Amino acid sequence: MAGVIEMTACRSSLSLLLTRLQDRSPGLAVGLLGGVLAAGLGLGSFAVLVMVLWISSPYPDSGPGGALHVAAALWLLAHGVELVRADTLSGVPAPVGVTPLLLLAVPVWLLYRAARDAVDGGGAAGVPVVSARTAWAGVVLGYLAVAVAVVGYAAGGALRPSWVWAALFLPAVVAGAAGVGVWTAYGRPRGPVERVLVLLPRGVRRLVLGVEGRERVGVAVRAAGAGAAVLVGGGAFLVAASSVWHLGAARGAFLELTQGWSGRFAVLLLCVVLVPNAAVWGAAYAVGPGFALGAGHVVAPLSSDPAPLLPPFPLLAAVPEAGAGGVLNWAAGVVALLAGGVVGAFAARGAVVGGWSWKRTVGVVGLAGVVCAVGFGVLAWMAGGPLGVGGLASFGPVGWQVGAAVAVWVVGVGVPVGLVLRVWWGRGAAVADTAVVAQVHVPVPVPAPASGAGSGSDAEPYDFEREEGAGEA
Repeated sequence: MAGVIEMTACRSSLSLLLTRLQDRSPGLAVGLLGGVLAAGLGLGSFAVLVMVLWISSPYPDSGPGGALHVAAALWLLAHGVELVRADTLSGVPAPVGVTPLLLLAVPVWLLYRAARDAVDGGGAAGVPVVSARTAWAGVVLGYLAVAVAVVGYAAGGALRPSWVWAALFLPAVVAGAAGVGVWTAYGRPRGPVERVLVLLPRGVRRLVLGVEGRERVGVAVRAAGAGAAVLVGGGAFLVAASSVWHLGAARGAFLELTQGWSGRFAVLLLCVVLVPNAAVWGAAYAVGPGFALGAGHVVAPLSSDPAPLLPPFPLLAAVPEAGAGGVLNWAAGVVALLAGGVVGAFAARGAVVGGWSWKRTVGVVGLAGVVCAVGFGVLAWMAGGPLGVGGLASFGPVGWQVGAAVAVWVVGVGVPVGLVLRVWWGRGAAVADTAVVAQVHVPVPVPAPASGAGSGSDAEPYDFEREEGAGEA
């Protein structure tokens, strides 16, 4: 009886402690719960998908525990954490570092939404009621608490997470996505961005700070985003066109890789997940550096090295043949030309609206080129990585090479396009303004009233219709 009373008292004390904690910092409690829910939803979706594939497989290699370990490892891989495959034929652990970009969008979106909801705190829609730091800290801590447990659980499976990557990259992704969510919930204030821009050199600060500076930065960021979108879309088009060109080889690889509808569905799902990666690879091919299919085997428009012996995979069937590139291979550079032209057009439109000089226009194109190069270089770095040791230690595009090539294309094409369109559109705007000024209202002279007619405010106004009728008579 005494034990029951003591247990009841402990529960009451714990409930009272939690109630006081929630009353003192409701924002932190909401953020913690949101972070835990975001991690649970993402992990649950991966677990359901893997379990469905495991159940439908006619020859499963392991039990439910092995499937759950794979789901945990796949969830960590979606955050950019490199995995290590311990069971290999050579006995040497093989890294797996290619991050499926489509899977990366799942945790990033869940974190973004959780951070926005934590700022709202259950209040009126669009009215932040929780401080930014409290909401951000709550979401990050709640999410990382689940992530630590997942890392510990996945360490006992066949695909084990790299502790260095888990300690560095996983918190960076969580903190970045939650920060963007909180920043968006507060209406995208300029203060945090300007505090970061203050770290730039003095000459650069003059170009980006202030009212006109913010306008130029906004145009440059939008132009960089449009250029990156053109690169990704163009890369996806190149992959689709090459897949259709090599349709027979892709179909043969798909049928050869597995048997049964469950295995083919898994292969098809893997191809869909890797489509964004393939689009980035296609863009890397278009801008020049290309991508690697193993150490020392580079595929580029000018020339392609013979690919090593790789397992059959439908997306790899779209890789161009080895040897010197022809006209069709060089035509892939049109994607880079279009990206530079779009950036130049955005800068020219901003120059016409803002009345910038040609030097300011060139500066905006250069800033857009830097932003686009950095962003796409990071995207290319994440789209590739190792798939093993030896020949598969390098698989995909090299981030810094792709970023440098994007900067050269965007600035080299965007500057002349922007300057020409600035002059052309500026002339058209000047002609339109002249036409508007010329369309002023010229008052029609009113004839003097006839003799004997009254004058002053009571005088009858001149009737043009009556005058025209009299003339016709």
